[in-house]
Amino acid sequence: MPVNPPKPKSPKDIKIQLQGFNNLTKSLSFNIYDICYAKTDKHTQRYIEYIDEAYDAERLTQILTDVADIIGANILNIARQDYEPQGASVTMLISEEPISSEALSNTMAPGPLPDAIVAHLDKSHLTVHTYPESHPDNGISTFRVDIDVSTCGRISPLKALNYLIHCFDSDIVTMDYRVRGFTRDKKGKKHYIDHKINSIQNYIAKDTKSKYQMIDVNVYQENIFHTKMMLSDFDLDNYLFDEKATDFTKSEREKIKKQVQHEMLEIFYSQNLQNL
Repeated sequence: MPVNPPKPKSPKDIKIQLQGFNNLTKSLSFNIYDICYAKTDKHTQRYIEYIDEAYDAERLTQILTDVADIIGANILNIARQDYEPQGASVTMLISEEPISSEALSNTMAPGPLPDAIVAHLDKSHLTVHTYPESHPDNGISTFRVDIDVSTCGRISPLKALNYLIHCFDSDIVTMDYRVRGFTRDKKGKKHYIDHKINSIQNYIAKDTKSKYQMIDVNVYQENIFHTKMMLSDFDLDNYLFDEKATDFTKSEREKIKKQVQHEMLEIFYSQNLQNL
């Protein structure tokens, strides 16, 4: 159940003179999961190979480059690696791109895709890591992507959220957003957050939210926000690799459906549930 204490009064976007640089740190961390059923060991291996190729270090670098464009960042350095037998990582160091203050926005609204946004970022980083894996004996495979977008300054990394969700086949998404530290105005007063927020959901497009079951756990007084998403509709064909639902008998389809949904629920609730 959501744990939402009474909402305190949130400050408006800071429009006062600060003492030096706005050094609030805003961090968005989230995990994206893609679930798949692969009929045989050979299918499982092909699925892992497919994922490893589709989301290799080069592709992930392009995704993070697009994120940098969304939030208006200069890329200072890129470190990337494809691992054996599978998986990849990319880390970018970034700095702010000079943009007029009129372009800055922390409003609680979904961030558009990269061809429609100009924003502002200060020195920080973007990272992405992938983790393909499979169950040893029941045909279930999962692909997890861990992404961190950390910014310093006025803009929130939540503006890149919609783009990242759409970059991957997102069956389940777990997101954490936190504002750390403080910035000080000319009078010496500390500000621990510089924009209104009561839920990460406010930054997700309406059509995306309509497709997911969502829950929040927010700790407003600590500027910590947590949201989980799981696809609501279930079409078995979307979870089969190299197979179609019609390739299975009715009883097989029902068994596979239960296995996949069981896997999704365990990930969504972060706990092992009773075996089917």
